[in-house]
Amino acid sequence: MKTIGVIGGLGPETTAEFYLEIVFGSYKKNKQQRPPILIWNVPLRYDIEEDLIRSSKGEERYIPYLVAGAKKLERGGADFIVMPCNSLHIFIEDIRKAVKIPVLSIVEETAKFLREKKFRNVGLLATRTALKSGLYETALKKEGISQIVPHDKDQAMLGEIINNIVLSRHAEKDKRKLVTMINKFEGKADAVILACTDLQLLMPEHDKLEIYDTMKIFAESTVNFCLKQ
Repeated sequence: MKTIGVIGGLGPETTAEFYLEIVFGSYKKNKQQRPPILIWNVPLRYDIEEDLIRSSKGEERYIPYLVAGAKKLERGGADFIVMPCNSLHIFIEDIRKAVKIPVLSIVEETAKFLREKKFRNVGLLATRTALKSGLYETALKKEGISQIVPHDKDQAMLGEIINNIVLSRHAEKDKRKLVTMINKFEGKADAVILACTDLQLLMPEHDKLEIYDTMKIFAESTVNFCLKQ
């Protein structure tokens, strides 16, 4: 069983949920012991985080924090690293270059999952940063999958919702707004992907569209890699 290193705190509630998903997911596959997990909570300034979520500005300021966290996890004994935050995977290659241990990608694992589901068109709910970078567009295209994204007005609203979640001030109205956005994918998408790990905290549901949470997909991939001999 490998030791998991988590670059966490992006945001805190999602890191906590990701931890629980790993523990419970591991128990389903191995009832002998709990998985060894190290979590580094990134000591990030709030203004840097808000700029990234709302306006996709100054994202390069994250790099020193992420690289330092990865190195601390490696020195602490992690066998591989995961980061339950979609947007910051724009820096995954910086992290991979900084350490000698494997760094799993939530984007790559989600694309594999969707390929296995044989989807061809998916609605993508992600931060402006993730969309601007083309992270998912590139990964999905390799699997023969097209992404459908919200219009600008809805994307701005989505940024507000995500920021509220990160600051732990989200409310039922945020969930209603999110469901309204999901409704617009009906008839166009085979499924909807919550490509921001914080969105799972709102637990949106839809009668006609399947909704997949990248955090849960990534947690399962993390467990599988942890248990792999």
